[in-house]
Order: sequence, then C-alpha cells, then structure tokens
Amino acid sequence: MTKVLITGCNGFVGRSINKLLESKSFEIFKTGDSNTLNLCEWNAVKKMPRSEIIVHLASKNFVPDSFKEPLNYYNNNILSTLNILEKAKVDGSKVIFFSTYVYGSPSYLPIDESHTKSPKNPYTQSKLICEELCEAYHRDFGVPVTIFRPFNIYGPNQNSSFFIPTIISQVNNEIIQLNDSRPKRDFIYVDDVAMAVYLSIINNKDSFRIYNLGSGVSTSVREIVNMIIKLSKSNASVNFSEQIRQGEIIETIANITKIKNELGWLPTISIDKGIGCCIDHTKKSR
Repeated sequence: MTKVLITGCNGFVGRSINKLLESKSFEIFKTGDSNTLNLCEWNAVKKMPRSEIIVHLASKNFVPDSFKEPLNYYNNNILSTLNILEKAKVDGSKVIFFSTYVYGSPSYLPIDESHTKSPKNPYTQSKLICEELCEAYHRDFGVPVTIFRPFNIYGPNQNSSFFIPTIISQVNNEIIQLNDSRPKRDFIYVDDVAMAVYLSIINNKDSFRIYNLGSGVSTSVREIVNMIIKLSKSNASVNFSEQIRQGEIIETIANITKIKNELGWLPTISIDKGIGCCIDHTKKSR
C-alpha cells in the first residue's frame, strides 16, 4: 500500500485529494495547518511519518494579506517547502508541490508552461522561489518533483471570500453589485485537481515536471454570474459598475497539452456542471 503524506489536508483542495486517494486505497498521513504542526520547524517535520509521496499543499495564500505581511508569507511558504524537500531527500520520497498562477498578464493565449513568469505580489513570488527550490533539490539530490500551477480552482466548501461562492451567497438578493464584467478566467473544478494528483502519484518516473492545471476554457465574470442566477432560479439582477481594477488581467486560459500527453489527464467537470454542484451543496448545507 503506497503511503502518502498530505500537508494542508484540511483545506479546500486537501480534503478533495484526501477523499480520492482514500477511495483508491492509499494509506494517508495527514497534517493540518500551523496550529497542529509547524512545518517551518525542521525538528517537527523530520519526525513526520515516512512516506513514498508527499503532497505539499499547506501555505499562506491570501494575496491581499501578502502585501500586509510579506515577511510572514516569505518565511512560512519558503521555509516549509524547504523542510518538506529535505524530508523527501532523507526519506527517498517524491514531492508533489502546489504552486499558483505565475504568468502575470499573458503575452499569448493559451498559456503554456514555458510562458514568461511575471509575479505581481509577494505570495506569487514566494511560490516561484519554492519552485526554484524544488528544481534545485531534484538537480542536486535527485528528489522527484511534480509542480502543479493551478489556475482558478473552485468547488463546494470553498472559502466564501472567493468569487464563485461569493456570488452564490448573494443570489437571494434583489441586486448583485459587482465591478468589472470583462475579466475572463480559466476555472478548474477541485475534483479534477485531485485526479491530476492521483495520476501524478501512479506515474512513478523519477523526474522534475511542471504542469498547468486548468480547463483550457475561459469564462467571463458576466457569464459566471448569469450562469449562477439561471441555475439557482434566482430573480436577482446584476449591476456592474464597470470599475476597472488597476493591473487587471483581462483573460487567462491554460494550455493543458503537456499534462494531457504525459499523464493522460483531462478535466471532466464543465463549468456549468461544477457551478451546479456548488449551488446544490450550498442549499443542502443551509
């Protein structure tokens, strides 16, 4: 039985990965947030159970706070990743590291993994430094690493501060107030993300790989809102102020050719089906 250690297993993405891997009969070792284990402390990390696979999800990831607390974000995200890589080196483990969207305003669409990286905030910068550490540990010590660069993950139980759950929470209002209707994003359902992790685990090549995680389709703010209203059978109307956020990225689309060819992964949940699942879950949990 393959042993898998998951950091951040209690988070939105972690719960979905944990559920899928348990259904595939993996033995899962779980670590939660910094309240249960300080991943920045090597003495704590080295005592974690030995496993063949380490899925490293845990990080500070709220972009606005990264501007307020850059030292905290850099220290936490970089040091925890360094300790996980050292743990993998000592134990002979493979690492699956979750990065983020790192491309800034794209110079072409769809965006492949070789596109120029352009971090716009301390959070993204910290993730890129972690990617470099991953590559260094593979180069210097042969640690197998798969890096995922997810675009916009969504699904049931996502934090209410994110776009789709925020809109779903407002569908009972008479008017939904929003700013810019134009931005288009590539949304990927959380269970499809979990499947990518599973396929990476069963693909046991000792290599260093980077994959985009997206749907390959972009959907605008306006389209998402209209979809939520329709699927919710809501009578709400939408008022867009059309206020443009400084530095706004107008459109992102992931090129997922690489992960399709190398892991045989393709997303299976369309945006309308995924939003329907989110709406149904919200109704049941009320």
